[in-house]
Amino acid sequence: MNAKLLFVHALSPLHAGTGQGVGVIDLPVAREKATNLPYLPGSSLKGTLRDTDSVQITPDLRVKIFGPDTKNADDHAGSVQFSDQRLLLFPARSLSGTFAWTTSPYLLQRLQRDARSAGISDAPSAVPAPGSLERCIVTANSRLTNGGKVYLEDLDLEPDASAEAKKAAMDWASWCGQHVFSDKAETPWREMLAERFCILHDDAMGFLLDTATEVTARTRLENDSKTVQQGGLWYEESLPTETILYGLVVASPARKFKDELDNGRIFTALAALTATPLQLGGKATVGRGLCQVRMQA
Repeated sequence: MNAKLLFVHALSPLHAGTGQGVGVIDLPVAREKATNLPYLPGSSLKGTLRDTDSVQITPDLRVKIFGPDTKNADDHAGSVQFSDQRLLLFPARSLSGTFAWTTSPYLLQRLQRDARSAGISDAPSAVPAPGSLERCIVTANSRLTNGGKVYLEDLDLEPDASAEAKKAAMDWASWCGQHVFSDKAETPWREMLAERFCILHDDAMGFLLDTATEVTARTRLENDSKTVQQGGLWYEESLPTETILYGLVVASPARKFKDELDNGRIFTALAALTATPLQLGGKATVGRGLCQVRMQA
């Protein structure tokens, strides 16, 4: 198999920006043009992995996998490609259970499609969909219900009471938990995900993604007076802590190294590089972008 899924779990707010914005937010996060869904550019992940140190990766192997330095870019292509990391689960404040990991039918259907591309056959086949904007689907052991309702941010939702919908939600929560929290020590996190898993209507999900991202006011001070510089106030948007994204990584040994580099060796090297948390996106010096990356086994 030449493709695998990667899962990115944000341990601190993640700012994958697009540069200067034209709206109220000066530094917005990157969003897909057609869907307006936030994403992490694949180039950000590839660049971070290329610069990550590991005793298991020799300089020669690093060049074969990621390609030569910029000044020698014409020598040969790299042997690995990363898709953009797409949104899977978005954390939203909840009146009960502290927060919910929200998703929608469209996000799960995209995951199904990409899982097939990665040769995964055990992903749940049923994608349940809430009947209206005012409804949602949670698991049978959900901690999100309060007085028979689910309250997320400004949304007042009625959970689907059918056993079939609850089972489908649990199937997806369990499957996602096994891949995102694949380490045995993370078993409690799988249980947390199942208890906080919530499927929203696609339009309700769009509302959350427009209104519930993290927006921070930042200032630049004058060195002497310690007052805000002229024009030194700006607003940055980030994906909140606990956001979960996923994407494809494709191993395709460059023609120059086909006899000495196979897919297994490439994926083994990537697994070594993702063994510890990585810093992705911008604003590293203020603690943004600390992420745990897991690769499909």
